[in-house]
Amino acid sequence: MGDSKRIVYWIRRLSELAMLGWLGLMLLIDLAMATGLGGLQWLAPATGAAGVVAVMLRRRHRLASLAVLLALSACVSLTMGVTGFGGAPGCAESGALLVLTLGVLRHVEPVWRAAALSVGVLVVLLAEGSGRDLQHNGLAFSFLLFAGWSLTAGVGGYLRFQQERRTEAIQSVRRSERLELARELHDLVAHHITGIVVQAQAARTVAELRPEAVLPALDAIAGAGGEALTSMRRLVTVLRDDDEAARTPGTSLADLRLLTERFSANGPRVAFEIGPGIDDATLPPEVMTTLHRVLREALTNVRRHASGAAWIEARLHLSDQVAGLRVRDFGSASDARTASLGGGFGLVGMAERVEALGGRLHAGPVPEGGWEVVAEFPLP
Repeated sequence: MGDSKRIVYWIRRLSELAMLGWLGLMLLIDLAMATGLGGLQWLAPATGAAGVVAVMLRRRHRLASLAVLLALSACVSLTMGVTGFGGAPGCAESGALLVLTLGVLRHVEPVWRAAALSVGVLVVLLAEGSGRDLQHNGLAFSFLLFAGWSLTAGVGGYLRFQQERRTEAIQSVRRSERLELARELHDLVAHHITGIVVQAQAARTVAELRPEAVLPALDAIAGAGGEALTSMRRLVTVLRDDDEAARTPGTSLADLRLLTERFSANGPRVAFEIGPGIDDATLPPEVMTTLHRVLREALTNVRRHASGAAWIEARLHLSDQVAGLRVRDFGSASDARTASLGGGFGLVGMAERVEALGGRLHAGPVPEGGWEVVAEFPLP
């Protein structure tokens, strides 16, 4: 687990413990209130304990937990109101209802269902305030519960808006990457098909004069057809009919080296190394193009988030039919890159391209300091 993921994990665990501790404190207040009032007031801490359990089970049984707690709370309020006991609202019970409402507003789909459930919680809370009219304070209780619900609804709605906006941004990035891959598929297939047509025409021309030259030409045609099929199989799943293909030149190792040289001229020095056994014929064109995109995005991230880096190491290597690109910066005072915590979407785009070709992408801090991006592609 990377450092950033570990931090997020512990933040979530600590916030969960803090929330349960707060509900436990509210439950102690309910117990103290029940000890003083006696009678039906003991139903409040019992319902509060059920609320704490419902909060603990909310991730697996979100709707069921809320429904059970709503029913219990409504029954307790109705019982106290009908009997005229005039007890006080349960602190843990109300707090658990608000926590569950926050989760409903964030995660329940569709939106109208989440809104309807939150309004149902408001009705139960107002019934709790008016039905438990201790010393004729029902109106004050209802106002406090309404204020708490309003704050919870506002926070939940804002978090849902932010989550939906991030989801839309991620989908937009992925759609853009897939369209770019579709363009590349057009170029690659057009290149192979053009070669096949030219070779077929040449074979037909020399068939009468030099029959022995036909077989090598047929072999070349078969090889070009196989390469075209391989490229299509690796990229056809991301093809989009509504995008007009654009013609762009293919990428070579010289383009990768030129990219690092241009970056070194205006930023930290880049040491770019190409391992043995790698040349322009070793890597499929679609892999070469994606490597160029990953290298460009990684260098851009260094410029944005680690401008104080002393130098950058970029290494392209080949091992066990797996081509890998590793980009790492050294000497950075701090790593402010928080894309995995919800910042930018550059890593999302890179991962989409790499995974579309059957590879994998890793990005994160390294123990020695700095940040690294590793992309690996299985070769046919």
